[in-house]
Amino acid sequence: MTLNITFSKQPKNITDTLIIPVFAGKKSLGNFDLLDNVTKKSVNTVLKKQKAFSGKAESFYVMPTPAHDSIEHIVLVGFGDKKEFEALMAENIGGKLLPVLKQHKSEKATVSLAALGISSKSDEADIATHIALGLKLRSYNFDTYKTGKKKTKGLSKVVVATNAQSLASALYKDAKAVSDGVFLARDLMNEPPNNLYPASFASKVRKDLKPLGVDIEVFDEKKMEKLGFHSHLAVGMGSARKPRVLIMRWNGLPKGKKADPIAFIGKGVTFDTGGISLKPGPGMEDMKMDMGGSAAVVGLMNSLAARKAKVNAVGIVGLAENMPSSNAYRPGDIINSMAGKTIEVLNTDAEGRLVLVDAITYVQKTVKPKMMIDLATLTGAMMVALGTEYCGAFVNQDKLWDQLNEASIQTGEKLWRMPLDKAYRKEMESKIADLKNLGGRFGGACSAAGFLQHFVEDDKTAWAHLDIAGKMIHKSDSATAPAGGIGFGVRVLDRLVANNYEK
Repeated sequence: MTLNITFSKQPKNITDTLIIPVFAGKKSLGNFDLLDNVTKKSVNTVLKKQKAFSGKAESFYVMPTPAHDSIEHIVLVGFGDKKEFEALMAENIGGKLLPVLKQHKSEKATVSLAALGISSKSDEADIATHIALGLKLRSYNFDTYKTGKKKTKGLSKVVVATNAQSLASALYKDAKAVSDGVFLARDLMNEPPNNLYPASFASKVRKDLKPLGVDIEVFDEKKMEKLGFHSHLAVGMGSARKPRVLIMRWNGLPKGKKADPIAFIGKGVTFDTGGISLKPGPGMEDMKMDMGGSAAVVGLMNSLAARKAKVNAVGIVGLAENMPSSNAYRPGDIINSMAGKTIEVLNTDAEGRLVLVDAITYVQKTVKPKMMIDLATLTGAMMVALGTEYCGAFVNQDKLWDQLNEASIQTGEKLWRMPLDKAYRKEMESKIADLKNLGGRFGGACSAAGFLQHFVEDDKTAWAHLDIAGKMIHKSDSATAPAGGIGFGVRVLDRLVANNYEK
């Protein structure tokens, strides 16, 4: 069921559940005219005693209201210490509020910000938008393959009551466009690999993005061979489902206004067995999400188009299945690349970098971007280094890192800068070819980035590599995402574009 979120100054009809956010230590609702005196007195009693509910951040207290005509439940929501509160915190609170509302079978709810006592309309609009976005992101549900689904009533509408209605509505319009991109990325990641493979991936994206005004181009294996996608093709040799290259172009600048585009490149290995260097069986089912980088790029392009971003952007994703067969590439092979560099294959499970480098070369040859960022679930070593809390960011220019870091802080999609060093590039040189696709035992995420950097033709081009291996999947529900594919990268990159590249 789609969750509809709107904003209102003073809702005419209070719905079945009233949500009241309060800061820690608040003893009374004050001038709060959405409740009758009897119900208001009950709420003030809870606040005054502070035993059951103190307003601690992300705490919830649900009160039934048998004396009220229409409201069935009141939910007090803790916002924590007012001095320490930041608007982004409201996003997690909104996400965690959703299962509370579902548990109490709310169908239509109202969030009133009146008790917070926010004097600035811009601050209140920020809080309202983040609550709404948290609710929206958490409402995602992938049930495409559930049979016998029954149409049941559930939470369908939330009204956020705020004095900053107009500003909040405007902010949420863009935020919803971004959340739609996140949802598309999650859909792609959650699809089973028997239904999502290179050709079907490209077809789905064409169907979803073309109506938004995104130009779509797809290269099949014959076109790829002609253009020189040699290392990419090698990865897909073992599968009956042939590789594809998907190119998406969003031209948001007015015609005649010239500007070098920005580019985003995604690894799209729709299923990764490891190839001849076969992965262990346990957990291999998650390798349907080894296309998380490509999903993020598609979601980003969807977001830019949906909110009519004033920028020219190109998204390119390399799609392949890495399968073992008599046709598969092998450890010991030496393969070519579009850049003309030869690569010694030491491990066929180090395949993502082989898909990426041809796309990186193609973008530089044809698009000549002023900035390019690639995203990939590239290395297990990245998870060893940073766990699942941060995404590793390898960035060749301080200015671009500063922009990425600011976007990370603003969206809560956490990035941590990792080192690019000549030593890592040197490590990836082969004795019998130009390069090898695997480094030593230690620092695997860094040497993988060093391998990619060999294909960045000019350091004057701002480039970042985001290793999102640790941000591919949640095994359990988080505040703003149910278990499954996260869609990480869409939000931070959309904010990066909005902050720095739109005209």
